[in-house]
Amino acid sequence: MRRLAISLVLTVLAALPARARELPDQVTTFTLDNGMDVVVIEDHRAPVAVHMVWYRAGSADEPRGRSGIAHFLEHLLFKGTDTLEPGEFSKVVAANGGTDNAFTSYDYTAYFQRVAVDRLDLMMQMESDRMVNLRLSVDDIATERDVIIEERNQRTENDPGALFGEQRQAALYMNHPYGTPIIGWRHEMETLQLDDALGYYRQYYAPNNAILIVAGDVQPDEVLALAKKHYEPIPANPDLKPRERAQEPRHMTERRLFYRDPRVAQPYVLRSYLAPERDPGAQEKAAALMMLSEVLGGGQTSVLTQKLQFDSQVAVYASAFFDATSLDDTSFGLVVVPAAGVTLEQAEAAMDKAIAEFMAEGVNEEALDRIKFQLRAQQVFERDNVQQLARKYGGALTTGLTVADVQAWPDLLQAVTAEDILQAANEVFDRNKSVTGYLMEAAQEEVSQ
Repeated sequence: MRRLAISLVLTVLAALPARARELPDQVTTFTLDNGMDVVVIEDHRAPVAVHMVWYRAGSADEPRGRSGIAHFLEHLLFKGTDTLEPGEFSKVVAANGGTDNAFTSYDYTAYFQRVAVDRLDLMMQMESDRMVNLRLSVDDIATERDVIIEERNQRTENDPGALFGEQRQAALYMNHPYGTPIIGWRHEMETLQLDDALGYYRQYYAPNNAILIVAGDVQPDEVLALAKKHYEPIPANPDLKPRERAQEPRHMTERRLFYRDPRVAQPYVLRSYLAPERDPGAQEKAAALMMLSEVLGGGQTSVLTQKLQFDSQVAVYASAFFDATSLDDTSFGLVVVPAAGVTLEQAEAAMDKAIAEFMAEGVNEEALDRIKFQLRAQQVFERDNVQQLARKYGGALTTGLTVADVQAWPDLLQAVTAEDILQAANEVFDRNKSVTGYLMEAAQEEVSQ
């Protein structure tokens, strides 16, 4: 079935005109007088528009001791403004046939609506309103604080894998705020107050800290006119400071975690390494790491899958992962889920052996060519989703990259060589910059440390 899928992709790509295969995204950028960046991505195949406002502020920008405030404020923005009652924003979007939501990450917070293109003016009117006219009460704070604590209960406290992930992240980032969970530590979430929310809002929710992205059946000059109408009258925050975060000290030893929980159904071993992120104008190292993650764990023909699942049969799942888009140092990970009767120690040893063999044998050129082809196919098909296109640009621009960096990324991936991948592997696989964690059932015997 996999060969059939690849064959179908080949057929589709071969049928595309050369210009369609290489056509860059139709992106136009502007900057308003108040410093707000505007990005327009044209796609005229359907009369739909995605309207997104991204703030260059996420959980890693929170004051120490007030974790969870960025995500908390995301919830609070759906409360009332001078012109909208609590909850009315989403009701208006739905009444106009659209959908809306928001999300918070370490480096950004974003709000979006997907609507018919003739409703874009209304979306900008409402979004610009809550950028500056949010109205919160003490009751709003108490009610929504209970909501986010319950969200943490459901998504984290009730999931041993999520709790394990928090502990690993905190161990990997000894000083950087990426070690604090986006949703927040529970004991700090419980103390969040109105002044915390308003302080974060007034500091970061300003046009000179925001990016407007509109994707879909739109014309750049029309989007600019609407942006000038609704967003440009909002004054910039003159006190906005550069994003300065605590950075990591020198990592001098590996760290190991053993997390036990009676709810664990499937134990696994996961190792994370500190790794460089995509930097503006210098994305080559991150591109090599991205290709390394694909070579090692990108599918059924990847190194870890072949060696651990099919050859030695010590694992039921093995993979590698790398999140390249990050403002500061990110992480590269390896995970192995052992087969029945295989201990976590044996799974880790098999993983290390597979990596050592890979470093000695080098990259299979045919496998690398196949991965590059599959990535090119994905990049063609992702243009069918304007919301994903908007998210791609928003995530990049809020982490310091440029439109040129985003558009150069596919070609940089294609240019990665086998030698680049091995060099990147040699640099990132430094055990002194790693955390290895075992997620185990509570009754499992103690492993050697």
